[in-house]
Amino acid sequence: MEKFNKLTAVAAPMPLVNIDTDMIIPKQFLKTIQRAGLGKNLFAEMRYDNDGNEKEDFVLNQPAYRNAEILIAGDNFGCGSSREHAPWALLDFGIRCVISTSFADIFHNNCFRNGILPIEVSPEELEKLMEDAERGANATISIDLEAQEIRGPDGGVIHFEVEQFNKHCLLTGLDEIGLTLKKENKVAEYEESRKLQQPWL
Repeated sequence: MEKFNKLTAVAAPMPLVNIDTDMIIPKQFLKTIQRAGLGKNLFAEMRYDNDGNEKEDFVLNQPAYRNAEILIAGDNFGCGSSREHAPWALLDFGIRCVISTSFADIFHNNCFRNGILPIEVSPEELEKLMEDAERGANATISIDLEAQEIRGPDGGVIHFEVEQFNKHCLLTGLDEIGLTLKKENKVAEYEESRKLQQPWL
C-alpha cells in the first residue's frame, strides 16, 4: 500500500454522527472485489439524486472540497457492517485521513490495512478542526504521522495517539501481506526444516 508520512490537504467537514459503512458505500456497489473504481460511488445516496445527478449541497460536490484528502467527521464513524469496501471507496476518491472522536473497531482496523490514517481527537478538538474545514480550500490542514501532530491553518497543533504497530505499517507502506513477505527467507527455512522432520506431511 502507499506510504503515509506527511499530508497537507483540504479537509472536508462532515459533522454527521453514526455515519455507517452503508452510507459510505451502499450495498449495491459491493459486487466487485476490485479496489479501484469505488470512489465514484462514495456516499452515493447523499451525493446523487434518483436520476444520478449531483446534489449541490453535499460537501464533496462543492468546488472547494472536490479534491479533499482529509475528512472531518462526527462521532462513531464507520459503524455498521464490516465491509472493507468502505475504506476502499474512501481511498479511491482520494481520502487519506479521517478525523473523528471515535470509530467502529473493524472500520478503524480496515483503514490501517488500506493506507488510510484514522485519527481520534477530543470533542473540543474536533469542533475546532470542523471550523477550520468549513473555511474551504483557503485553509488546509497538515498531518504529520511521525510526529503524531495535526497542524491547523492558523498554526495550532493537536497531538494524537496511534498504536505503534499501525504507525509502522503506514510509514513503511506495509500491510499484513507485505510484513509477512519481509520474512520470506525465514518462512522458506521453516518449510524446509519441517519437510525433513515430518516428511509424511
